[in-house]
Amino acid sequence: MRLLLLHDDNERESPTCRALRWDGRLVGTLHTNQHGEKQFVYDAAWLRDEDAPPLSLSLPKRDVPFKRRECRPFFAGLLAEDLQRDAVAHALGVSRGNDFALLDARGGDVAGALMLLPDGTAPPESHSDIPSRPLDDAALVAILDRLPSRPLPAGQDGLRLSLAGAQSKLPVVLVEGRVALPAPGQPTTHILKPPIARFPGTTENEALVMQLAAACGLPTARAEARAVAQRLYLLVERYDRRVDDQGRVRRLHQEDTCQALVIVPEHKYAAEGGPTFPAMFALLRRATQQPALAVLAFLDAAIFNVIAGNADAHGKNFSLLHAGGATLAPFYDLLCTLAYPDLSPRFAMKVGGHGLRSRRRVLSHLARCALLR
Repeated sequence: MRLLLLHDDNERESPTCRALRWDGRLVGTLHTNQHGEKQFVYDAAWLRDEDAPPLSLSLPKRDVPFKRRECRPFFAGLLAEDLQRDAVAHALGVSRGNDFALLDARGGDVAGALMLLPDGTAPPESHSDIPSRPLDDAALVAILDRLPSRPLPAGQDGLRLSLAGAQSKLPVVLVEGRVALPAPGQPTTHILKPPIARFPGTTENEALVMQLAAACGLPTARAEARAVAQRLYLLVERYDRRVDDQGRVRRLHQEDTCQALVIVPEHKYAAEGGPTFPAMFALLRRATQQPALAVLAFLDAAIFNVIAGNADAHGKNFSLLHAGGATLAPFYDLLCTLAYPDLSPRFAMKVGGHGLRSRRRVLSHLARCALLR
C-alpha cells in the first residue's frame, strides 16, 4: 500500500469516533480529533475479559491509547494498496491519503473478523439466511470490467467491502456454486480476482501455482480458474471463514505479518524495511501455538516459492489466524513471477542477496535462517 493510514497530516476533519467490532463484539474505538490526530483505545470490558485476545500482536491489551504511529501499521493493512487504493478513493470521492474515510466507507467486511462502524451503531444483522441472488453473466462481466479501474462503490446496495492488497479483487458469496454479492452484514466466503491486464495469463498462472502448492502438501487457500462469456477470473475460497454446527458462516480473525511486526504496508518489501526471513521465523517461534510446525510450514513455502519462481512473497502475503491461539494461515497469492520479464527476479524478502537465478545459494540461506534462534 502506498498510503498514510488514518489520513494526511495536512488534512483536517471534524472530531470522529468509530467502533471496532470483532465478530460483533466491541473491541475498542478509533478516534480522530479536530487536529487530525489518531488514536486507538481498547474498550474497558474487552480489557477486563481475560479470554479476549489482543487485536494484533502489535497492539497488546492495555488501557493507554495507541498513538497513530503505533496503530497505523495494523489499520493501514486493512485497506487496498497502490493503484487499487487510488481507484477506491476516486470512487468514494475522498483523498487517497484519508485512510480514516476509506476505513469508514469500506470497513464492513475486511480480512478477518473485524468491522469498523460509527460509534454507537449496532453491527448490521446478517441476512445470510436470505439467499443472495446469483449474478447473471452480463452483471459478472460488468464487474470484471470495472474492478481494475473502479472498484465496486462503497454504499452500493448497502455494501461495505474492503480487502487489502495491490491487485483488484472483490469479496463475494456463492449461491448454488454461482457468484453473488452478499447481503448487508453477510460474511463473504470467496474472493473474486480478475486478470491483471498488464501481465498475460495471471489467472491461469495463479490457479496452477496454488494447486501445485496444495498438491505438494502445503496448506493453501482453495483456488480455481473460472470463465464467464469467455472471460477468465480466479475464485479463491476465504480461509478466514468457518461454518458452525448450525450451518452459519463465521468470521475468523487474522492479521498479516506486516501488521504483526508493526510494519506499514508501503514497506512490505524487505528492501524498504519490510519483513526478512529471520524476522519471520522469529515471529512464528514467538507467537504461534505450535512453533515447530509453523516454522517448517513456512520453510516449505519459501522453498516452494523458489522452485515455482515466485519472487513476490512479501510480508503481506503471509498471515496469522487467531482462533483460540495464533497459527500460520494457509498460503495465498502464489504465482510464477519469473514468467514476466518486467518483474524483478529478486526476492521480496532478502535471501542472502540472491535472486531466483541463484537457487542453490537461496536454498542454503533459507535452511540457515530456519535454524537460527
